[in-house]
Amino acid sequence: MNNFIHCIPTRICFGKGQISHLSELAQSGSKVLLVYGGGSIKKMGIYDKALEILQGAGLTVYELSGVQPNPRIESVREGAKLCKENAIDMVLAIGGGSTIDCAKAVAAAACYDGDAWDLVLNPGKIEAALPIYSVLTLSATGSEMDRFAVISDMSKNEKWGMGSEHLIPKMSVLDPTYTYSVSRRQTAAGTADIMSHTLENYFSPNDGFIQARFCEAILKTLIHYGPIALAEPDNYEARANLMWASSNAINGFVSDGYRVGWCVHPMEHELSAFYDITHGEGLAILTPHWMKHVLSDATVDKFYEYGINVWGLTPSEDRFAVAEEAISCTRDYFVNKLGIPATLADVGITDEENFQVMAEKAARGCRGCYVPLTPQDIVEIYRAAK
Repeated sequence: MNNFIHCIPTRICFGKGQISHLSELAQSGSKVLLVYGGGSIKKMGIYDKALEILQGAGLTVYELSGVQPNPRIESVREGAKLCKENAIDMVLAIGGGSTIDCAKAVAAAACYDGDAWDLVLNPGKIEAALPIYSVLTLSATGSEMDRFAVISDMSKNEKWGMGSEHLIPKMSVLDPTYTYSVSRRQTAAGTADIMSHTLENYFSPNDGFIQARFCEAILKTLIHYGPIALAEPDNYEARANLMWASSNAINGFVSDGYRVGWCVHPMEHELSAFYDITHGEGLAILTPHWMKHVLSDATVDKFYEYGINVWGLTPSEDRFAVAEEAISCTRDYFVNKLGIPATLADVGITDEENFQVMAEKAARGCRGCYVPLTPQDIVEIYRAAK
């Protein structure tokens, strides 16, 4: 196991009614920028409740609304401008990963003199950020408890991740009841995203025994509770387990201590950048094809372990048979248990026009991953997923 420093400084307020802790934001100043997407938080009553608590604590609230899935750099620029012009003290995101990612980038850009896109391309330039808080309404990205954000410039077909210790939220409210109204499609896509985060850590260049067991527990939790949340949207235990799995899949808990290289996410980021598809759906479509592509004599033992420990398959001397069945189980779960589209064509991608340029860009993000991928490897995975 490698040396590491394990520190997850986000204060988590988990459970029903924990939004009351928003009154604590007054400790960080008197002005807060509230960042959110569409009207769902108003329909759910979260918006009114948050304003009541914030204003009751003496805070002046400014707003940045309309944050889109695959959050745009234009929203980040607008938010940073609001912060600078009004001397805002902190940023509060209410929503899912896209909203929180946008808020993180705004918080950093508010403390930077140049253009916000500079920080996306070169996160090393992030030297400070306004305090970040969040109220989570969708279990998916884990952004409520990590150091990362993903921002898009659709005018350039670019979607890049940025990471900095300055982007870790100070406090996040995780109330599973706020995810009851999440649509069936977004619940499924969110579950696939959490699963993909976990798989990226599980299939890594060097194995960490305890980390792998943590990953297996999260994967089995998702396999069990994902379909329950779809069938019973207001099942508290299902929503709570998905929410906590989301946070722990990417906050360092399952990765600290050994080298991790992500493979599928860089490929999907290009799909989202060029075609603006739902991130979790893209991951679910690509993952089984990536698995098939990298299965070999060198990797079969890991896939065998995955089949036995995660899917409960029967041990066999034919390790490839078990590995291939595990891959089939993965695809079946995404398509038949979660109802996610099976192919790229199902989400509107019917041509190969952009595959080569996408693959060349994705390959830069696949360095150091479980099995090194060339641009041609990635093109072949895209084609297999059509």
